[in-house]
Amino acid sequence: MSSTTSTTLAPPEGAASAPDTAPRRLAALIARARQAAILAVLILLLSAAELDDHRFLSSQGIKDLLLDAAILMLAAVGQAAVVITRNVDLSVGSVLGISAFAAGDLLAGGADPAWAVAAAILLGAGFGLVNGLLVGFGQVPALVVTLGMLYVVRGIDSIWVGPREITSQRLPPGYTDFGHGGLGPVPYLALIAVAATIAVGYYLAHYRSGREFYAIGSNAHAARLAGIGVRKRIVAAYVLAGSLAGLAGALYVARFAYVDATTGTGYELTVVSAVVVGGVAMTGGVGTVYGAALGALLLTSINSVLPALNVSSVWEEAIDGFLLLLAIAADRIVAGRVNTALRKRSARHG
Repeated sequence: MSSTTSTTLAPPEGAASAPDTAPRRLAALIARARQAAILAVLILLLSAAELDDHRFLSSQGIKDLLLDAAILMLAAVGQAAVVITRNVDLSVGSVLGISAFAAGDLLAGGADPAWAVAAAILLGAGFGLVNGLLVGFGQVPALVVTLGMLYVVRGIDSIWVGPREITSQRLPPGYTDFGHGGLGPVPYLALIAVAATIAVGYYLAHYRSGREFYAIGSNAHAARLAGIGVRKRIVAAYVLAGSLAGLAGALYVARFAYVDATTGTGYELTVVSAVVVGGVAMTGGVGTVYGAALGALLLTSINSVLPALNVSSVWEEAIDGFLLLLAIAADRIVAGRVNTALRKRSARHG
């Protein structure tokens, strides 16, 4: 699912972090192993559900599963780009919510669907730009900036939306039909999510500016010494995350045909969980957007499989939390192994 180039950055010429290559390869190998484990768990989950109910993996069952995963995948891919730079975006849920209402409001007013989607993406990109400028150029901790942005956007959303809601009766039938349509069992929304994942993954793996995201997450100081524009790359990561959150908001309208002031509330924690479970280290520099997309699919599958197996919904959040803690513990182990390898390498080189 992932390529070596997307998890291990070959240091630029003259970079001070050249000795870090071997330890980072170790971290990349462990990250790939985690992605393989996610895929194995996903297969086991779906197989168990299918054995219990042979309709679970029917054409419609697969379609419903992918529809539920598509929006989370989009948000997780953007979040992964930010986390790779050793930052985080906690405003993704509120940005998704306000972008969804903006798109829905335009559609209800008779706007062209393409313009409504573009407006949602631009709105999300705008909030991402503010986050990126404050974190990258303002040097304010990402946790503080994005947590504050979460409440700012949520406040704007509440004032703007108020008690209003947008329902399917006010939306163009063609738009909601698109949200449920697809090619066989594969919905259009899932195709969009997969296309975005591949595009971002290819950029991070094959373009120098994309690989610089990994250099910043691995060692921001060494990246500066290598001539990388750290602040600009951080801004770019947040703009990308905001844009994909905006797109996810527009597709949310197509999927659920309903938006109000509470849309997206609490979504940021699910997105972060998907990214971390998918093997993107919170310490930065390791992981792929493919892993984040797999993590999103796994969490969505858990929430679909448990009810199918007649397991109480109370366990859904508990299992999600357990997976998050397990992933964080794995990250700490990886970080410890990398640091040990670095110390041994430094000792050998005097």
